Amino acid sequence: MFYKRIIPFVLSFVLLGGSILYVSGSDKEQEDTETKPIQDVSQITVEKPKEEIRGVWVTYMTLDVENESDKEAAFKEKINTVIADMENADLNTMIVQVRPFCDALYPSKYYPWSHILTGTQGEDPGYDPLDTIITKAHEHDIMVHAWLNPYRISTKDTPSKLSHDHPYVKDPSIGVEVNGSEYLDPADDKAIELITNGVKEIVEKYDVDGIQFDDYFYPPDCGDFDQDDYDAYCAATDSPLSLEEFRRDNVDRMLRSVYQAVHSIKNNVLFGVSPQGNMQNNEKLYADVKKWCGEKGYIDYICPQIYFSLDNPALTFEDGLQDWLDADRHDGLSLYIGIPAYKAGTDADSGTWLDNDDILSTELSITRDKGCDGFMLYSYDSFHNENNRKEVENVIRYLNERIER
Repeated sequence: MFYKRIIPFVLSFVLLGGSILYVSGSDKEQEDTETKPIQDVSQITVEKPKEEIRGVWVTYMTLDVENESDKEAAFKEKINTVIADMENADLNTMIVQVRPFCDALYPSKYYPWSHILTGTQGEDPGYDPLDTIITKAHEHDIMVHAWLNPYRISTKDTPSKLSHDHPYVKDPSIGVEVNGSEYLDPADDKAIELITNGVKEIVEKYDVDGIQFDDYFYPPDCGDFDQDDYDAYCAATDSPLSLEEFRRDNVDRMLRSVYQAVHSIKNNVLFGVSPQGNMQNNEKLYADVKKWCGEKGYIDYICPQIYFSLDNPALTFEDGLQDWLDADRHDGLSLYIGIPAYKAGTDADSGTWLDNDDILSTELSITRDKGCDGFMLYSYDSFHNENNRKEVENVIRYLNERIER
């Protein structure tokens, strides 16, 4: 476990604007990536999509080509197949995982190449996968949201080995080890700078339609891994927050930083988060979803993963949805709903997914009836899973009817 001296904590709504620059190359390799802070986020006008978002998540596992003989051809074929299936289902947004482990599916100044492209993290595949994705998708009028896991470095044995130019290998002080996995330290200012610069890089270089963070924030069951961080913060602060407030504020600072970075560059790129669907579960990850929904300056959209059946004994889909509908939302926030295609036809949620084969299409109908701005299906692999086949066929039939809200 790694601990470090935290830079004095600043409780300010205004982004510091890149005063401490993290660069993945040598100490002499400096680039000016400073972003001018947006002093009044209420003045930001975000260009929203003109139609309902009908999305599907495409995971890094789906795109893994490390065991293919012709890796570039295999990757491009995967993307072509995804796009063809999306068109068949009348889906218009691909949420594609391009940074799963502080690595990248594109040439980056800050992160090494992902191991899923070649089998070795840091090895150049010889082409730009993200450019391939965006070019092919836009040719078919499909929007692309770059899906990033902001903190995760590794989980157990994935990736099997970090590259020599990985930011955590170069500077272990920015990360921590918790329960056998490694993460960027949410309290570390250099880590926040790294995350922010990585997002800026994508928005500046690529014609993405959105940036999305998933539901992983503080590591689950993290114990007291950040006690040194918190003690240093308390020693430097006259009226310190509680540990729980400290952790929530660290995540808030990161989101504010990224939000300002995105909109200092473009206002037609949406920044969103897809948190856990049970609103209370987010508290365990120190994700203050109610604040992000209610106050401008954090996110442009939220897509809770309401991964429950209509009759789930623990929490039904409709009850979970209602919690999000009842939450305060700032003017301009879009509400998309995460739909669990992967559960269809399985014995999940006490077997209630086996009751019918039109549960997914019914959930989609409910989100439209309730006035939500769209949905995202998890995940694309469900389109080719025999357990999910009947449900997915019904979803495609329902969507092809082009029922307007």
